[in-house]
Amino acid sequence: MLSHVTIAVSDFDRARDFYLPLMTRLGFDETWLAPGQEAAYREPGKPRPLFFLTKPFEGEATPGNGPMVGFLARDRATVRACFDLAIAAGAKNEGAPGLRPRYHPDFYGAYFRDPDGNKVCVACHAEEEAAES
Repeated sequence: MLSHVTIAVSDFDRARDFYLPLMTRLGFDETWLAPGQEAAYREPGKPRPLFFLTKPFEGEATPGNGPMVGFLARDRATVRACFDLAIAAGAKNEGAPGLRPRYHPDFYGAYFRDPDGNKVCVACHAEEEAAES
């Protein structure tokens, strides 16, 4: 469904330092790097979708009110680990890891804002037994 998702960042090096451990924990590779400007991440062996960090081509980086990037985690432990990594790196807590049954009975997610204020979700959709095995 998606080709790529791009978020604008005000300080590329800070953003890369923030996202690289998260992308690694989620199992994504950094497949493109233009130092100081842009980086792209994707699942190994798959050409798309891509997640881009970039300095804006015009104007300043400003987060939207409503847009959010949601990353799929293979298990609930990965959701917790990514949330902990993000908070330790200065993210703002927007919802600690836990079940969100209003979405569906097995939706386990965590929410935070990166240093630029972009809202991010890390979620696992598997049942607890399947998710933790």
